[in-house]
Amino acid sequence: MRIAIMGTGGVGGYYGGLLSRKGQEVIFIARGAHLQAIREKGLQVNSVHGDFLVSPAKATADPAEVGPVDLILFTTKTYHTDIAAQAIKPMVGKDTVVVPLLNGIDAAERIGAYVGREHLVGGVTWLSAAIGGPGVIGQYSQFQRVVLGEFDGKLTPRLQTIYETLQTTGITVELSDDISKVLWTKFVFISAISALGSLTRATIGEYRQVPETREVLTEAIREVAAVAQARGVKLEGDLVEKTLEFIDNAIPDMKTSMQRDVETGRPSELESMIGVVPRLGRQSGVATPVMRLAYAVLKPGNLKA
Repeated sequence: MRIAIMGTGGVGGYYGGLLSRKGQEVIFIARGAHLQAIREKGLQVNSVHGDFLVSPAKATADPAEVGPVDLILFTTKTYHTDIAAQAIKPMVGKDTVVVPLLNGIDAAERIGAYVGREHLVGGVTWLSAAIGGPGVIGQYSQFQRVVLGEFDGKLTPRLQTIYETLQTTGITVELSDDISKVLWTKFVFISAISALGSLTRATIGEYRQVPETREVLTEAIREVAAVAQARGVKLEGDLVEKTLEFIDNAIPDMKTSMQRDVETGRPSELESMIGVVPRLGRQSGVATPVMRLAYAVLKPGNLKA
């Protein structure tokens, strides 16, 4: 397949690197010193599953230079979604498939507004990875999982092809007939811990043990789940309990990427990770006091970043 990686950060760089190793034609969209290093030295991936170098690596800052591709893995930060969605238009041909692997729950809707919703296949990933320096990707988690699904629940030939292509890399790949449920199930977890972590500046191992903080964390989980259910998403009945169990089993020094951005004064994914909850809550008639407060407290710092 001819595959473009729109946003060669941790997720895009890692999955793109794996696909390139398996003989796929991968073009990395990057910029600045990161792009220059990839062009000159290749893409170095340092992973808990084994280090490797993609060299030579095809890379550009301009999607218009690439032309139509078979697959676009859309892996930017959520606050770049609209600009990046506009930029990928020259790479979208008649049969091009776009798979967003972003945080949040509204990526397909936002990207589809620019390229057509018919090009979108739903995607969710569990991966800890980040840029470790120009031309370098660090990958830190034992888990490396992707779930894919058509938004109408059908098993289509294009979905099967993407599934088989990703499977060759050795990561865990699954298909779902209810990708919206998968997206929201992950979002319930990541939104709540992004809020509590960013507010407390503590690791997950520290704040999950404090009774008062755990109570607020539980309320945040319930609020996000209630918004999903009000919008017609069929979540598991014991999702709150399972999410807390997952949090209790997480490595104690865990922090979300949003929390790390907040702590270092960088722009964060506040709007897509937290702000979207009270916005959708108001539309659906669901009260979200914890998430509304988290958004209000964190927003001034995000405006300064």
